[in-house]
Amino acid sequence: MNRTNTVVLAGASGFIGTYLRHRFEKDGWTVRTIGRRATAGTAEAANWNDDGAITRVLDGADLLVNLAGRSVNCRYGARNKAAILDSRVSTTTALGRALAVCKAPPSAWLNASTGTIYRHADDRPQTESDGEPGTGFSVVVARAWEAALDSATAPGTRKIALRIAIVLGPGGGTLRPFAALARLGLGGHMGAGSQKFSWIHVEDLYRTVRFLHARTDISGPVNVASPDVVDNRELMRLVRRAYGARLGIPTPSWLLRLGAVLIRTETELVLKSRWVQPQKLLDAGYIFREPELGRALLTIAKGTA
Repeated sequence: MNRTNTVVLAGASGFIGTYLRHRFEKDGWTVRTIGRRATAGTAEAANWNDDGAITRVLDGADLLVNLAGRSVNCRYGARNKAAILDSRVSTTTALGRALAVCKAPPSAWLNASTGTIYRHADDRPQTESDGEPGTGFSVVVARAWEAALDSATAPGTRKIALRIAIVLGPGGGTLRPFAALARLGLGGHMGAGSQKFSWIHVEDLYRTVRFLHARTDISGPVNVASPDVVDNRELMRLVRRAYGARLGIPTPSWLLRLGAVLIRTETELVLKSRWVQPQKLLDAGYIFREPELGRALLTIAKGTA
């Protein structure tokens, strides 16, 4: 009888975590979870405030995937900044404490990070080997997040920081506001329109996790993004096509900043130029299921992906 693989998903209540849990279960994996809503004392789930329970859930598992972190869809005031940073660093640190005392720790620990760690790049792609760190709050968070992973004592466990681009997929992800603007006739380019848009389909994110678990020769930071990078002008053209919107009025930067204040968010999502190149994945032979943005948007809009 074949042994069933076990994955621990930490912070699995959001769009990405829910999708990954469904896919792992569909592929026959046993899924254990760590999160704020977990019932204390169960064998398959642990709460973040119980180090002992976290250790029990991790012991004997094959793979740990940590996605925990407060949403960044808010204004970056002092209180929100502290919550965003702490939710990433404290959970990563807690996993490190638990892994250090596991008798049979997972062979691989894939910890979420972000492609936003790189600078505003519209001149060349940013790879794992030659990418240049940016500045600002999001970069501070990303670097602290990865530092917590690097400093964790986890003997026998391979560690990978997943520098994830903007995730797209059915029923969630970052596509919703773009689609809503297109339907309202406001789906033109945003700001200058030349800023790059790096993205990954949620199915490719799942398949990347499985790929990296199998490839025991890969460690350290990995860029998780499609190689099909477009600028914002092309992005919005493809969004309009996917959702059948003929008109697309451009939105200047000053109006985006004003709107962001009104809806209590930041404009970094659309104004920062992200050019994230998945060099490690390409070199290792990973084949993307959804390599083209136009096709991915069409299948998402039709509900077939």
